[in-house]
Amino acid sequence: MILITIAQKFLPVCSNIIVNFTCRTGSSDPYCIVKIDNEAIIRTATIWKTLSPFWGEEYTVHLPPYFRTVSFYVLDEDSLSRDDVIGKVSISKEVLTAKPQGVDGWMNLTEIDPDEEVQGEIHLQISVLGYGDIPRKLCCQVLEARDLAKKDRNGASDPFVRVRYNGKTYESVVKKSCYPRWNESFEFELDETLADTGLLSVEVWDWDLVSRNDFLGKVTVQNRHFLESLEIWFRGFPHVLKRHTILKEGTLGSLRLQLRLRDEVVLTSSHYKPLTELLSQSVGSQLNGNWPDFIMLIDETTTAESRQEVANNLVKLFLGQGLVKEFLDVLFKLELEKTTEPNTLFRSNSLASKSMESFLKVAGMQYLHRLLGPIINRIFEEKKYVELDPSKLELKEAGCAGLHRQQTESDIIQQSSSLLQSYLSELLTSILQSASYCPLLICQVFHQLYLRVQERFSDPDLQAAHSNVKFIAVTSFLCLRFISPAIMSPKLFHLREKHADARTSRTLLLLAKAVQTIGNMDTLACCSKEPWMVCLQPAIQQGITQLKDFITKLVSCHKSEDLELQTRMSLQCGTMEKEGFLFLHRTKDKCMPMKSPFKKYCVTLSKDTLSYSRTQHSKKSSFISLPKIRAVEKVEEKCFGSANVMQIISSEDSGQQETLYLDCKSVNELNHWLSALRKACSHNTNTMSCYHPGIYKADRWSCCHQKEKSDPGCDKTRHGVTLQEWYDPLDADLEAQLIYQRLRSVKHAMRYCSINILGLYQKKVDGLSKLFSILQDLHDAHAAVEEEERSKNKNVFLELQT
Repeated sequence: MILITIAQKFLPVCSNIIVNFTCRTGSSDPYCIVKIDNEAIIRTATIWKTLSPFWGEEYTVHLPPYFRTVSFYVLDEDSLSRDDVIGKVSISKEVLTAKPQGVDGWMNLTEIDPDEEVQGEIHLQISVLGYGDIPRKLCCQVLEARDLAKKDRNGASDPFVRVRYNGKTYESVVKKSCYPRWNESFEFELDETLADTGLLSVEVWDWDLVSRNDFLGKVTVQNRHFLESLEIWFRGFPHVLKRHTILKEGTLGSLRLQLRLRDEVVLTSSHYKPLTELLSQSVGSQLNGNWPDFIMLIDETTTAESRQEVANNLVKLFLGQGLVKEFLDVLFKLELEKTTEPNTLFRSNSLASKSMESFLKVAGMQYLHRLLGPIINRIFEEKKYVELDPSKLELKEAGCAGLHRQQTESDIIQQSSSLLQSYLSELLTSILQSASYCPLLICQVFHQLYLRVQERFSDPDLQAAHSNVKFIAVTSFLCLRFISPAIMSPKLFHLREKHADARTSRTLLLLAKAVQTIGNMDTLACCSKEPWMVCLQPAIQQGITQLKDFITKLVSCHKSEDLELQTRMSLQCGTMEKEGFLFLHRTKDKCMPMKSPFKKYCVTLSKDTLSYSRTQHSKKSSFISLPKIRAVEKVEEKCFGSANVMQIISSEDSGQQETLYLDCKSVNELNHWLSALRKACSHNTNTMSCYHPGIYKADRWSCCHQKEKSDPGCDKTRHGVTLQEWYDPLDADLEAQLIYQRLRSVKHAMRYCSINILGLYQKKVDGLSKLFSILQDLHDAHAAVEEEERSKNKNVFLELQT
C-alpha cells in the first residue's frame, strides 16, 4: 500500500489529491512511477522479490489548474536490461472532480498500448482564404509541436506531420526532435457542403526506416470551426483506429487506490484574519481560566475519517500564529477530562493524539534525523541476520558459524540478542544525548503534557500505582508514535532513500518492538505475549530507567537560560534550506565539451542564494542570487545521457543569461531539488514562460534545432509543479482556507453540539453566532471571486478538441 498525497498550491486556487494504493502483480521486483500528464514526479522504492508489494509512501504535490490525468505505472526493475512495464492505472481530472469524496477501491492494471500513450501539443493556425465568387480554400499552417513522446533510442523522435482534408493528404518530417518546428502551410479546397461532418485531421508520427512508424498524436477540427481564423495549441489524443489485443481484465494485477482531488480558492490574508483571531482567542481564553469553546466544538464534531487532516491544518495554523503550545495544551486538558483509566491515556486516535503526531512531524523531523540517522545507517550497512522468534528462524539465512560447523538455533538467538542489545544501547545513548539539541518548542510541549498528567493523577492513595503515568504520557508520543514508526519504516520518514530488504526489515522491526516495550514501561506485558523477547529483558529494564532520566531532563529544558538552547527554535519548520552533493556544470558562452562536464560539488539552498563548493565546509564558494533565477526545469535525457539533469537559468546584472546544470542521482532527488528551488523563487517577477529542454551545442539547440542561442524556448515552463516537504514554510492562508471549509461543512453539527452535548458539561459556547457570521462572510467572498472568474472567462475561446 502506498499513501501518496498529491496536492496543489497555486493562487488563487489550490487542489489536493490524496492517493493510497496497494499493488498485486506478477512482478518480482516492482516499483511505481506516478505521472501528472506524462511528467514523472514520483518514483517509489523497489520492493524486492514479492508479488504483493506494500509501499506506504506519502507525498504532497502542488500542481497548476490545467493538469488532466494522474497515472500510476507499475514496473519490474531489472539490473541487466530495461525495466519492464507491467501495466498502469490512469485517472482523469474529470473523474476526480465528479467524486469530491474521492475514489477508493481496487483498480485493475491495464496493458500499455503504444497508440494510447500520447503526450505533447501541436501549434496550428487555421484560416479560410478567398471571397465572393473566388473558390474558398482552407489553409492549415502547422507551426510547431512540443513535448512529443520519445520513441527512438537516442531519446528523441523523427516526427512527421500528416494533414488530411477532403481526400487530400500532405506530409512533412523533422529529424531527431521532440520539439519540431515545421512552419509549413497546406491548402485544401474547402467543401462547404460537408457542414459538421467535415474534419481536418492532423496526425503526428515517428518516422522509422526499418520498423513501422510509431503514432505520436492526433488532432481533428470540425468544418464549422473554419468560418473564423484561429491559432491555438491543440493537445493530441490517442489513435482510435488501431488497437492492440487487450489481455483479460485483471490478469496484470491491481492497485488499491484511495484518490481525492481538492480544488480550493485561496483568498487574501485579510479575509481569514477574523477566523484566525477567533480561534486564537479560543486557545488563549484558557490562560484566563475560561473554557476553550470553539476548540471543544471542533473536537466533538470531527469524524474519525477527517481527524488527521483537521489535526494537520490546526497544528500548522497555530504554529503560524505562535500558539501551537497553547493549542496542544487545550487538547491535553480536554483529553484528560474524558480519561479515567491512565492505561488508555492518549492511546486512541483522538484529535489530541493526531495533533501531537502532526506537531512532531512538522517541528521535530530534523531532530529525528539527527537522533536516528547513525543507528539506521549502521543497520542498513551491516545487514546482519537477526531473529529471536524460534518459529521464524532460518538456518540457511544465518550461514555458518565456522568453516565446517552449521549454526544451531541457540547460536543464532544468542548472536541476535547480542546484536539487538548493541543496537538498543547505541540508540538509548543517542536518545539520552538528544536532550541538548531537542527543539525548545518540543521541550515546552512535553513539559506541559508532563505537568497536566501529573496534576490529573495526583491522588495520594494511588500515587504509587500512577508513578509512571506522567512518563508514559510523553513516551506514548515520543516513542510509540514517532521514534518507533521511523525505525520500522525509515523510508517514510526520509531517513533512507529506499525501503529495507526483508532481512534488514526484520532487524528494524525487532528494534522497534524493544523501543515500544521501553516506551510502555512494562516488560511483563511484552514477555507474556512474546516470550522469546525475554532475552532482552535486562537491556529493556535498563532502558526504562535511562528513558525516565531523559524525560526528566527533557521537560526541564524549558527553564534553561542558555542562549544556544533558546536558538534551537530554528530547528522547527519554516526554513527553506536544502543541502547535498550533486554533479554540477556551469556555462556562460562556453561551448559544451565533448566529455562529461560535470564535477561533484556540495550544493546549498539557503534563504537568498544557491551556493556550491567543492567540499561541505569550504569557505570559497560560488553562488546564484535567488531573485535572479528565471526558470528551473528538466533537461532532455539525450543531452547528457542522464534522465535526471536539471537546469537553472539566471540573469546577470548585465542582462546576460547563464545556465547551471545539476545531475541528480534519481528522479526523486531531481524533483525534490526542482521543487525546493521553484518554491524559493515563487515570488520572482522576471520568470520565463518557455524554455529549451535541450542544450545549445554545435551552433544550434538540440531540442528544436533553432540556430540562434537567444531563440525563444520551445517548451512551456512548469514552475507551478512542486512537492510539499516537511521543512516547507507554513502557508497560513491555505491552512485557514482548509479550516474554513471544514467548519462550514459541520456548521449544523456544531450548532447541535453546542446545545445538546456541551450542555451536559454545563458549558456554554459564547460567540457561536460570531463564528457563523465569519463563515458567511468568507462564503460571500468566495462567491464574489467565482463570479469575477466567470465574467473573465465569458468571452474566452474554448479549446477545440474532439
